[in-house]
Amino acid sequence: MSETTSADLLQLLQKIERRSHQHAVGLPKQKVQEYWEGVLFNITGLGVIAPLQEVREILNYPDGLTQVPGTQAWLLGMANIRGNLLPIIDLQQFLGGAPVVVGRRSRVLVINHQGLYSGLLVGEVQGMRHFLAEQRTRVPILPEYIRQFVQGAYEYEGTVRPVFSMNLLAENTEFRVASL
Repeated sequence: MSETTSADLLQLLQKIERRSHQHAVGLPKQKVQEYWEGVLFNITGLGVIAPLQEVREILNYPDGLTQVPGTQAWLLGMANIRGNLLPIIDLQQFLGGAPVVVGRRSRVLVINHQGLYSGLLVGEVQGMRHFLAEQRTRVPILPEYIRQFVQGAYEYEGTVRPVFSMNLLAENTEFRVASL
């Protein structure tokens, strides 16, 4: 019996690989679709989308808010969320609308942009959705109070939903200064 060398084994493996490639059936071509993800909610009766990467979590409205004297009316108070103090802001009231009527569908969208950790009270969240690039559309004409925070729009169920940037909101000087 002859001894097989490592060079012989390597040649044999290369030969098997060539034959395998010749007879291999290719995988079906699949179109890779990229999705943009957002959280749907309403502000002053207008349906908007927040970029999912700008919303850290969604909470029920917390019990036991501690009011902070000498602040704007839209700063509802501070909540203790798992040992962290979270300022709760009525987003609708901040934007000049009527205060959110807290109900069982009310939610707090938690943001944390460049160290600004805040909870934004909204009347209702419709959930998270995935959007295809083809759903991106032009931004509709919007009132000034919201236009400054909008970065794009998507079509969803026959309506155009503006993309409300939580990061732009967090960078807004009026938002950062809640004192009277």
